[in-house]
Amino acid sequence: MAKEVHSFCRICTAMCGIAVTVDGDQVLKVRGDDAHPLSQGYTCPKGRALPDWHHHPRRLDQPHIYGGAVGWDQCLDDLGNRLAAIIGECGPDAVAMYLASGSAYDANGRRAAERFLGAIGSRQKYTATTIDTPMRPLVAELMGGWSGLTPMWDQEAARLLILVGTNPVVSHGHGNGLADPIRRLRAQQERGPVWVIDPRRTETARLADRHLAPRPSTDYLILGWLVRELLADGADWDYLDEHATGINELTAAVAPFTLDRTAAGTGLDPAELLDLLAAVRTAGRLSILSGTGVSMGRHANVTEWLLWALAVITGSYDQPGGMWFNPGYLMQLDTRSWQPSDGHPEPGPASRPELPRRFGEYPCAALVDEIEAGNVRALVVVGGNPLIAFPDRDRTQAALASLDVLAVADVVETDTTELATHLLPVAGQLERADVPWMLDAYQPAIATQYTPAVVPPGADRRLMWQAFADLGRRLGVSVLPRGIDPDTATDEDLLALIAERGRSDAAAVLAARRGLVGEASPVHGWVLNRVLPDHRWRLAPEPLVEQLADLDHPEPLVLLPRRQMRTMNGQLRDLGDVGPEVLIHPDHGIADGQRVQVTSAHGELVGTARTSDEIAPGAVSIPHGWADPNVCALTTAEADVDPLTGMVWQSGLPVQISPAGSA
Repeated sequence: MAKEVHSFCRICTAMCGIAVTVDGDQVLKVRGDDAHPLSQGYTCPKGRALPDWHHHPRRLDQPHIYGGAVGWDQCLDDLGNRLAAIIGECGPDAVAMYLASGSAYDANGRRAAERFLGAIGSRQKYTATTIDTPMRPLVAELMGGWSGLTPMWDQEAARLLILVGTNPVVSHGHGNGLADPIRRLRAQQERGPVWVIDPRRTETARLADRHLAPRPSTDYLILGWLVRELLADGADWDYLDEHATGINELTAAVAPFTLDRTAAGTGLDPAELLDLLAAVRTAGRLSILSGTGVSMGRHANVTEWLLWALAVITGSYDQPGGMWFNPGYLMQLDTRSWQPSDGHPEPGPASRPELPRRFGEYPCAALVDEIEAGNVRALVVVGGNPLIAFPDRDRTQAALASLDVLAVADVVETDTTELATHLLPVAGQLERADVPWMLDAYQPAIATQYTPAVVPPGADRRLMWQAFADLGRRLGVSVLPRGIDPDTATDEDLLALIAERGRSDAAAVLAARRGLVGEASPVHGWVLNRVLPDHRWRLAPEPLVEQLADLDHPEPLVLLPRRQMRTMNGQLRDLGDVGPEVLIHPDHGIADGQRVQVTSAHGELVGTARTSDEIAPGAVSIPHGWADPNVCALTTAEADVDPLTGMVWQSGLPVQISPAGSA
């Protein structure tokens, strides 16, 4: 008999409440949970596609060794023996782990995977952070002393919202979880205007009060000019005197950003820029957010820095009416003691020492080099698909194929699982209990929620934490905390250890099946008073000042990233009829639906063109996460890599476009 079970979606940071209709082990339907206090009945097409994802025709059902189906004991015995031999011969750093977004929404599984890597003693940790968003922790660390600072839009009191290179109507937030984004944007417009800065007239831009469409990769000019003008007239000097250092250095850094230079560089009418400046001065404080339109490009670091600088000089950070920092319901960051970081990185791995090691991980750009050098002989991939996420697909494929061990833990078959020596079929989000652990501080309120498993794991799938606990036992290391016995432990036993650190007792958290809101309103002051070095923002970090001075001018045609409503980082891409079109302006002389070749200095791809005046003539936009066309074919880990983060530039790259097959 069919019944409805309340849960929450774990596809993106919005984590909307959902109501799942099940009949036995069959997942029939997903809708938004009307009683959920944060999402209030909303869920997007990705969330509603969870039944199709759960019953995917390529769902992983049984462990495999070299493509042959085996039982779990045989698979883990063989994997454990091989890893033990590699560690014994080469040391623990010969075993690497890549943790991608598929693992970020599995609290117990992600913790067990990381504990496993730490228990065997390996430093070879790689995550999806260095693929598309390392500028955020970098700027947070350099300016605020801690990489985990995430500024949040004040959805209750912001008088102005500026969105730079982000499209929350489709992506539902990039660091800020935005359930039901259209409703939230319209509510903001009742308080004050929404401005969008984006070379493309996105779904969000169509809703905005004002849309500025600059030339691609010139956002930093607009932000630098705003900072320059506000330092001359409009800065919150009381806030700066109390909470900032480096004001003179910042003033000098932005001095060249005149109105004439900014208008010429961006292609914008000076009157549009002056209107934006007037809106900022009128609002006083503001909320301002960026997204992958900024984070994946060669100008990411300086653009994000100037965005933060704009928020600081207007007195907007950690202040009502500006932006706040969610301390998390479970993490309780506002109760901790802090030792600010100076922002200096450790050296990279042996094959790429020039690439920085930050936040306890190496950049993904170094992993293939480490494999080719023989430094990494085993790789464990957790919820990711490096064959479509890493640059140099052919080189990456050859490197993965050369490994002694490639163990992949995932839910469905991917491009990477085809190369796996050991395949670990793990439970999907509807088959496990969960709380939002890693993304606790990305919510629009200080809140948490709990879901039981909607259905039990099907076929011969296991919970991810069980797989790593059993693998650790074979290597003689303990993976679960406090000596918990993996043979008798439950999801709830492990979640209780996370929940007990929260703002209420663990029992209350595990009873919060439809959202438990601790404090619906933002809290302010804890970053200024507890986290910042000497209670002051560092406005002019030397590495960012130097990088700003060295920026080159944008090319005539550059590559831009794009998110799609029905796909998420490669997931769901084969459900429905949405494909990866090459979006270009009609001025390029390409016909709509024509096959085109896009070429960079590093490679080429072929795709189907969609022409539209929604995108600036100087850009070509291709969504990420697809095998064909694969944007990573246009990039390389050998060049065009950011020296401060090790991220391979995937936006702002010069490209050429021509009809496919032309000389």
